[in-house]
Amino acid sequence: MTQYNHQSAPTQFVDAAGIRFAYRRFGKSGGVPLVLNMHFTGTMDHWDPAVTDGLAHDREVILFNNAGISSSSGEVPNSIEEMAANAAVFIRALGLTQVDVLGFSLGGLVAQELALAEPALVRRLILVGTGPRSGEGMASLTPEAQEIFGATYDEPDHLWLRVFFTPSQASQAAGHAYLKRFRQRTVDRDPGVSDKVGPAQIGALTKWGAPRENPFDYLKAIKQPTLVVNGDNDVIIYSVNSSILQRHLPNAQLILYPDASHGSQYQYPERFVGHASLFLSE
Repeated sequence: MTQYNHQSAPTQFVDAAGIRFAYRRFGKSGGVPLVLNMHFTGTMDHWDPAVTDGLAHDREVILFNNAGISSSSGEVPNSIEEMAANAAVFIRALGLTQVDVLGFSLGGLVAQELALAEPALVRRLILVGTGPRSGEGMASLTPEAQEIFGATYDEPDHLWLRVFFTPSQASQAAGHAYLKRFRQRTVDRDPGVSDKVGPAQIGALTKWGAPRENPFDYLKAIKQPTLVVNGDNDVIIYSVNSSILQRHLPNAQLILYPDASHGSQYQYPERFVGHASLFLSE
């Protein structure tokens, strides 16, 4: 094990393709590292330490900010393909030749494209709260997402209670517990994202979600074993999209967590870590 965890891992930098990527590494070294790809407008500090430290018990975990995000330099790409190309450049800049990849939401789109473009680089794939090209309700932000992101909140962090969790009492209680964990790291936190990030990422999401002919055929080329995870009531990227992924990927299994929305892995962190760790160790 390295001496670091989610709270203490220092922010490091690596230069590649004219970009200075910010990243953090921690966990058990020696096996295939797990590289995490973040959601819309998120930074390394938006990951739940209950998830990252849980996964790091058995493997090395690598968090990073893609180009133009927070402490990484460069411009935010306006396509998923460019984001995936940047992710590949970053992974190779660390001297890695094979990784497992976890993508959450927008990061799940990047993870799909990375697995498609770099099949020798990606061993296994975990797709959380995400969907396929031209997925249902993915041509723009869903009406629910537009309302949630457009609302005002007494405390800014309370946005995530609506993005990631259902309105039920149990889910909201899990959300408040997540917010406490989310703020545990107090030193060397990432700066917030710039105003350029949201529009660029929405542009990338819109291109990915646009209707096209035979939209799911590309999934047949993603041969890596894949674990698809979501809540049963995701209003940000509708849960049906997880089912579409599982049906069209050649080697995929699906887990839907009950009374859960977009952040199901944060509502059930121990359960998710158990499922993900079992999948990665197979």
